[in-house]
Amino acid sequence: MLYHFFEFLEKNFDLPGTGLFKFLTFRAGLAIILSLGITMIFGSKIIRYLKKKQIGESVRDLGLDGQLEKQGTPTMGGIIIVLGIVIPCLLLSDLTNIYIQLLLMVTVWMAVIGFVDDYIKVFRKDKDGLSAKFKILGQIGVGLIIGVVMLASDQVVVRVSVEEAVQNNYEIIRVVESSDLNTDEEREMAYVKTTLTNIPFFKENSFDYKVLVSFLGDNTSRVVGIVFVLIAIFIVTAVSNAANLTDGIDGLAAGVSAIIASILGVFAYVSGHNIFAEYLNILYLPFSGELVIFSACFIGACLGFLWYNAFPAKVFMGDTGSLALGGIIATLAIVLRKELLIPLLCGIFLIENLSVLIQVAWFKYTKKKYGVGRRVFLMAPLHHHYQKMGMHESTIATRFWIVGILLGVITVTTLKIR
Repeated sequence: MLYHFFEFLEKNFDLPGTGLFKFLTFRAGLAIILSLGITMIFGSKIIRYLKKKQIGESVRDLGLDGQLEKQGTPTMGGIIIVLGIVIPCLLLSDLTNIYIQLLLMVTVWMAVIGFVDDYIKVFRKDKDGLSAKFKILGQIGVGLIIGVVMLASDQVVVRVSVEEAVQNNYEIIRVVESSDLNTDEEREMAYVKTTLTNIPFFKENSFDYKVLVSFLGDNTSRVVGIVFVLIAIFIVTAVSNAANLTDGIDGLAAGVSAIIASILGVFAYVSGHNIFAEYLNILYLPFSGELVIFSACFIGACLGFLWYNAFPAKVFMGDTGSLALGGIIATLAIVLRKELLIPLLCGIFLIENLSVLIQVAWFKYTKKKYGVGRRVFLMAPLHHHYQKMGMHESTIATRFWIVGILLGVITVTTLKIR
């Protein structure tokens, strides 16, 4: 809203300083500060309210040190994160941008699913919370909307050469003249609707999902849309559930999410910048630069929440926060065409998820074969395994953050490693 207000002032009154709001870097810095301020100021008020209403965590005894001390700690603190994202984003971003609209929708949608789950656990005293099928349906709905919007919206385009567009039968939205960075010559570039995405470690650095269904011949163009939507649904479901599993010790999910959001913010900036995208040989995505603002809001909200969630936590995010975090990260990766980097960038989420799958699968297999179930880890997800080994949870969280930073740095280097 402030973005549009200052844009109006600049156009009609030419007031000094109003032009600052045109710059992504200025608004991104302001977004982090504002988001931090909102989460830290309103966070304390929300925590006091949650305590007053006795909206506390019900903890089962899993034999972990210090676990029962957390009994009654306020939960549903994900509301703090959502406020820290949505309010600054509404104030500082271009609300006509389709990417911003999509991310705001995903944030609220996933938060509502998590809120209902937390509500059932806290107020109805049902430890299972919202039925798994309803959670999955909600996640499928998000993935479906993301896939359809990316295929249908004229704002969601990729720039390629006219020759490539014609050769691959892409739907051309418009054609522009662009200067070649290497030769300084003008060339025709097309803005197209496509299922192209970036792929790491390959020279051309791009992959079209049409390849997966190319055997269908003339039906390829019709079927690839369905494949793309199914992939979007899978990614949203997988990442949001993995983020939910990671939220098991103080500060872990919020810290890891802030690191991931920082890297996605970098990707948003270079993908939406004509010169940087061409220099790095990645897909140039017009209008995607505005996602830098959303990423900044996301980072600020996670850091602000971490102020209260670091050990010893004064509040837990609950599913309200964890499902929203995972949904946002998945959506950002998909719309920035970096979803194939998720296994690396979200490596902490991945290993946490895999530890549960491995534990359950091995337990069932050994129980069937030997009559007694055996475990690979002392406890799953993986962070609980280290707790069982006697490691303090603040140490676990910090080391996971360090690994997350390392994975983020490696992810950024893939822009040039081919």
